[in-house]
Amino acid sequence: MNADTLPLLPALDPGVVIATIALGAGLSVGLLGWLISRAAASVPRQDRVWLDPPPLAYRVVWWPVHWLAHYLRPVMPERHSLASLARLRLGGLDYALDPAQFLAGQLVWALLCAAFCAWLAGTIAQPLLWPVLAGLACGFLLPPVWLRDRIEVRRRHTFKALPFMLDLITLCVESGLNLNSAIAQAVAKGPASPLKDEFARLMRDVRAGRARSEALRDLADRLDMAPVSNFVSTLIQAEATGMSLGPILRAQAEQRRTERFASAEKLAMQAPVKLLFPLLLFIFPCVFAILMFPIAMKFMAAGV
Repeated sequence: MNADTLPLLPALDPGVVIATIALGAGLSVGLLGWLISRAAASVPRQDRVWLDPPPLAYRVVWWPVHWLAHYLRPVMPERHSLASLARLRLGGLDYALDPAQFLAGQLVWALLCAAFCAWLAGTIAQPLLWPVLAGLACGFLLPPVWLRDRIEVRRRHTFKALPFMLDLITLCVESGLNLNSAIAQAVAKGPASPLKDEFARLMRDVRAGRARSEALRDLADRLDMAPVSNFVSTLIQAEATGMSLGPILRAQAEQRRTERFASAEKLAMQAPVKLLFPLLLFIFPCVFAILMFPIAMKFMAAGV
């Protein structure tokens, strides 16, 4: 068949083409919105009456976190869930977030940081690839780093508050109260600290019907600190053997106070070593520059 014999196609009107493309785009956006709305409607509302409020960084993006966690929860590996739950328990967040919500927060913040970096790179006319990758990495790693710092701060405050809380419990026990009432008084009168919150949770578990020994073991598991574990094991053994709690609690308080002083002395001895690098790199060069500047100026003036 020759080219002259081919049927001629009618010319397409540009307005019709634009209208067709716009209609297809509108239908695609509508279908996507309908699918998202259906997926969002299928997510059940979480009953948080008995749960702690989530951290601020999760509250501001709670709806996408909750929605994404609903679909991540069935596919998360059990090993990863248990490890994440253990970290959340150490940070005191196991009643605020579950492992799926924590992972969903990582993904949401990764996308938000990537979008912000893409917008920032676009405003200064830079390539988008590396800023977007950097934003994804920063947003995904920010929650684990924040959780690690929170765990360290909680351990430091707990180690600092433990002797005083033991002193309060000892005073209440020696004044005639039983152990439950003594812990309740220490929670009511003690200063605000993560240890006070954990003792309050211990009392809630006991009032809910759990055995005190099991609640104490859970307390030691949540804090995961050698001083707390030693205190809990000693207390459970003393109760099992029927020993008097007053002298044991006083000895525990003295031992914890000695450990706190020893830790403070260790940190004080480490301070000069930690200051050596900043001194050599930042402070000494500035001092030498200040001292050598007048000498250099005098030599320059004498040479002139």
